[in-house]
Amino acid sequence: MNGLNGEGRAAYKVLREWLGTVPPDLLERRSEEAELLFRKVGITFAVYGNAEAEERLIPFDIIPRILSAREWARLSRGLEQRVSALNQFLKDIYGPREILRAGIVPPELVYQNPYYRPQMNGLNLRGGVYVQVAGVDIVRVDDEDFYVLEDNLRTPSGVSYMLENREVMLRLFPELMSMQRILPIENYANDLLATLKSVAGRSDSRTPTVVLLTPGSFNSAYYEHSFLADRMGVELVEGRDLFVRDEVVYMRTTEGPKRVDVIYSRIDDEYLDPLVFRPDSALGVPGLIAAYRAGNIAIANAPGTGVADDKALYSYVPDIVRFYTGEEPILKNVPTWRCREPEALAYVLDNLHELVVKEVNGSGGYGMLVGPHATKDAREQFRARVLARPDNYIAQPTLALSTSPIFTQNGLAPRHVDLRPFVLTGSDKVRLVPGGLTRVALTEGSLVVNSSQGGGTKDTWVLSE
Repeated sequence: MNGLNGEGRAAYKVLREWLGTVPPDLLERRSEEAELLFRKVGITFAVYGNAEAEERLIPFDIIPRILSAREWARLSRGLEQRVSALNQFLKDIYGPREILRAGIVPPELVYQNPYYRPQMNGLNLRGGVYVQVAGVDIVRVDDEDFYVLEDNLRTPSGVSYMLENREVMLRLFPELMSMQRILPIENYANDLLATLKSVAGRSDSRTPTVVLLTPGSFNSAYYEHSFLADRMGVELVEGRDLFVRDEVVYMRTTEGPKRVDVIYSRIDDEYLDPLVFRPDSALGVPGLIAAYRAGNIAIANAPGTGVADDKALYSYVPDIVRFYTGEEPILKNVPTWRCREPEALAYVLDNLHELVVKEVNGSGGYGMLVGPHATKDAREQFRARVLARPDNYIAQPTLALSTSPIFTQNGLAPRHVDLRPFVLTGSDKVRLVPGGLTRVALTEGSLVVNSSQGGGTKDTWVLSE
């Protein structure tokens, strides 16, 4: 908010002046009201392996994170470029594999990847779209540069919190929000539905039928599943609600079977179809992949997209962007050491105290070491794990992440933030709602923003020109 030189960022001018006029007890009351609103709505997430707190409320901070129109325009271009290249990469590796033959990406990173699905080989998806919904985690390090931390291409979550955060701010701070022109995000559900319909499989002239497939109420993101189904006006279904006949997917209804054209899947690939993947899965639909290969159903995101959000492959994304677009990447990657390479491994082991080391397939802030904040014992234990499976780890420097103000009992204080914008790619066009989910590390000095690790969220405002 104050800028690198202390003169104040222009985008925060109205907020900064407003904060200077309101009494601290007003902010405290609004913060308490926000928590009550979230509790009434029931916005929670589950923490696996935590018996003491099966359902948690994600902490919400009432001070918004603000981006200017110019900043968002640059971010938008970079996001579209990156997600487009990743879609082309997936179409290529499940097709002609030109990037592998060109030696840009090592073949073993594809073929030995746990998320590689040979069942996808040779399929022609409508519009060549494999990733209909992408959540790209971005951090800022200075006035101009945004870095991508990771690409979430399987089942990216968090958009319900983005939408609910905005609704809470509209209720609590209408006077502040009316003082500036903030771009709306309320159209996300309509944009998502339009994106899903655009990739529908073969059908007659009727409007495509879309459903949201959930693992059920015990899933950590079930609130979001029910929220999005309700906002889109589509059925929320479990695997047992669907069946396949003659390579066509149907939904069981009180009026008889109804054909389904698009499944927005919020379950992992391996549980989708017990005839193809895990035979013990009760979450999926037997015969679903046969219907998919026949072109009678669209699945978003497509099975096998996890190859492209692997943390080892992440380090090749700038080369992937250049290969498919012929352009320089607009959004930068964090410098990355691949522990599978002997020289990189030696460097990482010598500098564990300075680096962030991550499991290639880890998520949610688990399976990682933040070297500067770890104890000597923790670093030694992690060293042993890296030595045992070097191909399972990458390492990155600790970035000087930007901070945003949060409201604390002692007033405003800076905390590290990241941003997860959501990119919707249909066969017709790309749709982005302005902003995204800002996650904030509520603990002073912490770099870990994941909700499962104690992080919170805040509303993200993009100002119009």
